[in-house]
Amino acid sequence: MTYRDAGVDIDAGDALVERIKPAAQRTLRPEVLGGIGGFGALFEVSKKFKEPVLVSGTDGVGTKLKLAFMLNRHDTVGQDLVAMSVNDILVQGAEPLFFLDYFACGKLDVGTAATVVEGIAQGCELAGCALIGGETAEMPDMYPAGEYDLAGFAVGAVEKSKIIDGKAIVPGDAVLGLASSGAHSNGYSLIRRIVERAQPDLAADFHGQTFADALIAPTRIYVKSLLMLMESVTVKGMAHITGGGLTGNVPRVLPENVTAVIRKSAWTLPPLFQWLQAQGQVADAEMHRVFNCGIGMVVIVAAADAARAKELLTTAGETVYTLGRIEARQAGQEQTLIV
Repeated sequence: MTYRDAGVDIDAGDALVERIKPAAQRTLRPEVLGGIGGFGALFEVSKKFKEPVLVSGTDGVGTKLKLAFMLNRHDTVGQDLVAMSVNDILVQGAEPLFFLDYFACGKLDVGTAATVVEGIAQGCELAGCALIGGETAEMPDMYPAGEYDLAGFAVGAVEKSKIIDGKAIVPGDAVLGLASSGAHSNGYSLIRRIVERAQPDLAADFHGQTFADALIAPTRIYVKSLLMLMESVTVKGMAHITGGGLTGNVPRVLPENVTAVIRKSAWTLPPLFQWLQAQGQVADAEMHRVFNCGIGMVVIVAAADAARAKELLTTAGETVYTLGRIEARQAGQEQTLIV
């Protein structure tokens, strides 16, 4: 595991390693072999899996980084980075095992980089996965001063017999929604345009927090609560609501012959999205296509299991809505209808 390559000043790279080592060590699982400093990271697949299938995912934070640069806030984007990948592999039933990150900049600022990586470690702790590798690349003239880019890569495992692929979803199943913590890491190109035009006071109170805090709130990580749910209830399908919103992501887990009918009245659009819609004059259909609109994860279970699932998730700290139900799909009908 390394946090500097040949392009990074040796002293700066060593200083970064020393800064982030405690945070990374807090995330280690028993399966991790070795430590920080090697050319590669070693991870032994746990013997608890009888027929393990590895599930991998990679992602970035997108233009939310531009907001972080503007606010000079670097402590939450690391959690965003982890969340985007671990929530993605979770929907197939996988337990996230380990995570690797890539931090690229024009010139390394140890303090900023360490803050970002500490946020990544925080995200890994929330997901229960080990931060076992990272790369820091210093590339002069590639990035403006003070800016950087992030990418991440997560690997998880699921028993072959327990892969969640949506094939068991049938008409009558219940569609549940887990509340998001904000805009998560999608739609920020539009968010930034709306903010630039509206010019709000970023330090002003916005429903109990500053407006800046509402804009940059880190992506919620659903791993522990949903892994717990899967131990007690048969989950037929899950959709992580990222780019594409509700109407673009829910169909990805549905068989061709069904449609998810979601009721707008099932939940209240959170204040941030109300503000964005009003200030940006964004139509409902576009809101549902671009943003999560307050629903960060969709879970589909049999109707008979819905009350139990909702109870378990609520006990685990999630805010859960009964969004609607699965219905037989009519010819030419969209696979997700918000009515």
